[in-house]
Amino acid sequence: MKFGATYEEYLRAEQDKFLRECSHVEYKRLKKVLKKCRVGRSLQADGTNGDEQQDGDDESSEDCECNSCTSYTAGCFRSRVQRLLHLHVPSGLQRYIWRFRQCFIDDQQIMVQEGRMLLNYVTMNAIAIRKILKKYDKIHGSVSGRDFKSKMQTEHIELLQSPWLIELGAFHLNCDDPDADEIGSGGFFKNGFFKNFSCDLTGAQPLLTMAISDTLKYEYSLTCPICLDTLFYPYALSCGHLFCKSCACGAASVYIFQGVRSAPPEAKCPVCRAVGVFARAVHMTELGSLLKRRDKDYWKQRLREERTTMVKQSKEYWDSQAMLSMGI
Repeated sequence: MKFGATYEEYLRAEQDKFLRECSHVEYKRLKKVLKKCRVGRSLQADGTNGDEQQDGDDESSEDCECNSCTSYTAGCFRSRVQRLLHLHVPSGLQRYIWRFRQCFIDDQQIMVQEGRMLLNYVTMNAIAIRKILKKYDKIHGSVSGRDFKSKMQTEHIELLQSPWLIELGAFHLNCDDPDADEIGSGGFFKNGFFKNFSCDLTGAQPLLTMAISDTLKYEYSLTCPICLDTLFYPYALSCGHLFCKSCACGAASVYIFQGVRSAPPEAKCPVCRAVGVFARAVHMTELGSLLKRRDKDYWKQRLREERTTMVKQSKEYWDSQAMLSMGI
């Protein structure tokens, strides 16, 4: 079965309450855009006059904007995962309400079911974008087409390298952890859809692996690119790169107690050098909880080291503030 038919079947099947309000990639519309671009390219190859070429480029440019095709897909995925994880690890009064609710209703299985649907959602939409990009290489040739390709590539990266996808994988491993100390018990789907999810911290390269099918596997490195050690209190910058909290703060020249998001606007990602990526950094709560459970001794050691560093930094900060107040 061609992917187009498979995708349409998926859209018909997923009219569930969990995904009814989510935005999907408009696969058929994007194929029509590429078809018009092929016509415009053929006209150029046949030596059409300049006015007709310009008209063809304008038509392609108008169609290639596709503002509603993919703009909200990553945003829908992010908001749904945020909501799911907020319910999984509540705080304050919500935590006590959740504990009371567990006496009557088992919501853990419902949350895992929604998580599975979200994984299918991001997978199918990412494949749709990848198929469109493959068709692009055979069809597109206009300047506006290159802008179209750039937008589609960005959307594809935002889906597959989204920190919320990593958080979703960690969420399922936490739910399936027999030693889980969070609300609810683990071990729901050890032999089901999530049996090929793993977090390996014993190898030379710590990895989080999510095998969705025999041919589709996501692998994410759990090594901080700055300290070259396993992530500790992990944060993801808006460009998608993961760092320890202390390493990210050091790279942005801010104190640990000030936090990653307090970095100046001109601070750059240490990996890709993107600017302004600290303001929307994501604290990877589920991933941090998973790493803490899997290697408690390492976590305790890093915690002692970070506390020592924080005390030293706090002293430096308040000494400097005192000197400023005295005009020294």
